[in-house]
Amino acid sequence: MSSHEIQDPINPNYYTDGIEVTKFIMSWELNFNEGNIVKYICRWRNKNGVEDLKKAKKYLELLIEHEQNPYPRKEDA
Repeated sequence: MSSHEIQDPINPNYYTDGIEVTKFIMSWELNFNEGNIVKYICRWRNKNGVEDLKKAKKYLELLIEHEQNPYPRKEDA
């Protein structure tokens, strides 16, 4: 990328190499936790390294916890 090109702040290169991560998440209708897991796994090598893997792990743990012990739904309360 030349110094005059502006990188897209919403979809930097590490999100658009191949299929755009946001489009993948939306096409699979992933929820918040699932989408964040995919996002952090896709970018960890190019952005924050092990910190992003830890974030993905945190969202995976939240997803597992929720699946094992679902929160009451708003309309069920």
